[in-house]
Amino acid sequence: MRNGVDALRFVGVSRTFPGVRALHDVSFAIASGSVHALCGENGAGKSTLGKILAGIHAPDAGHIEVFGEAVRFGSPREALARGIGMVHQELSFCENLSVAENLCLGALPARRFFVDRAAMRARARDMLASIESPIDVEATVGALPLGQRQMVQIAAAVGAGARVIVFDEPTSSLSQGEAERLYLLIDRLRERGVTSIYVSHRMDEIFRLCDAVTVLRDGRHVATQAVSASDEAGLVQMMIGRAIETMDAAPHRASSTDEALRVSGLSSPGKFSDISFVLRRGEVLGLAGLVGAGRSEIAQALFGLDPLAMGEIQVAGRRVDLRTPRQAMALGLGLVPEDRKRQGLVLDMSAESNSTLPVLERLSRATFIRRDEERALAASFFERLRVRAPGPDARAAGLSGGNQQKLVLAKWLAAEAKILILDEPTRGVDVGAKAEIHALVEKLARDGSAILLISSELPELLRLSTRILVVRAGRLAGEVSRESATQDGLLRLMAGLAA
Repeated sequence: MRNGVDALRFVGVSRTFPGVRALHDVSFAIASGSVHALCGENGAGKSTLGKILAGIHAPDAGHIEVFGEAVRFGSPREALARGIGMVHQELSFCENLSVAENLCLGALPARRFFVDRAAMRARARDMLASIESPIDVEATVGALPLGQRQMVQIAAAVGAGARVIVFDEPTSSLSQGEAERLYLLIDRLRERGVTSIYVSHRMDEIFRLCDAVTVLRDGRHVATQAVSASDEAGLVQMMIGRAIETMDAAPHRASSTDEALRVSGLSSPGKFSDISFVLRRGEVLGLAGLVGAGRSEIAQALFGLDPLAMGEIQVAGRRVDLRTPRQAMALGLGLVPEDRKRQGLVLDMSAESNSTLPVLERLSRATFIRRDEERALAASFFERLRVRAPGPDARAAGLSGGNQQKLVLAKWLAAEAKILILDEPTRGVDVGAKAEIHALVEKLARDGSAILLISSELPELLRLSTRILVVRAGRLAGEVSRESATQDGLLRLMAGLAA
């Protein structure tokens, strides 16, 4: 324990939502000035515990002590007033407002009943400077890439001067370079005596950053121990309560020479230029690049989401004109987008309805959906992907981030897509589900599917890809075979450094 006192103590904390017991009698302490990891599968209760601390939810039973004093927050404003900040996994902004307006929204500086915009911009720049981020404070938040929006959220928590900060999957939307800067920031916060609660599925981050770790499973406390006394296998076993299959690290090889997709001279003004590659059946083609390099924009153009895209696209040897997602789906393409909440799901619809959206025509007779068949199809993919939901009628918005991601995958499996574009497919997914998704990608490739895999996690690309394309500033910077690819070599290509 640092500084001789606990920063936080959770005492018998329980919380139930309709149909789900999220937390049950959770008790443990967090030392002042430490970085404390909170681990568990999706749905284990990690985010719920953080939201109770941040004043978003109230516990049904039990209480929290902050520096020895029992507290009960009625709102995030009350929590922040007591020095508790939170960086959420799922971003929540007024997307039509500027970065400065979002950062100062809770306490807008005023002069004679009017917003003092100069003071607001200055305050926002100071908050961004606290995390060494160069984001333009006058930019509209909705126009920023996902990684930059995450950095704005981090600036909001750190710049407010919180003494305790909950980081809920903070690197899930960040590039490798941005993640490294965040690690250095958390180290500096520890030196300043700030207590950090770090929620993450990434084992390397836990062992790189954290002093202690608490494991939750099914809403219950399993263990709290020093990271120095832990190992990855032991933590994973505690988190999921079962052994997980590990994939063979040998490079996957395409099972066919048949071309599934050929792209020639694909360009979009201001986004990317002259992109050319071939994707074969049975192949996992990796696409690497820094945030803003154009990876997601290329994926969207291939799925008919960019009306300005130009160039030639061939599917199974036939030239096609992809101007709408409907055309792409009819040709057997599926897209798992980077931002599942904005682009991958209809959050107000049920989990079941989301998973069957692409195949409603197949499930319909005379304009009526055959509900029994729809439910059976959804149930089969829920079981296959281990989707945790109170029931098939549960709203997608109420599921954890990882389970939402599984829903996006489920709908393209239901559609039997033959060309899958996976943009950050394991973002926010726990270690067990990540291994299952990796195994699923391998199986789909072995069965003849063609997969374009976009990921900010270089170990994921190295583990799954047949070969890897690198995009830099909207152009292809190189192609690397799996056998010769290394993290250092890929990073140098991504950054434009000499080999």
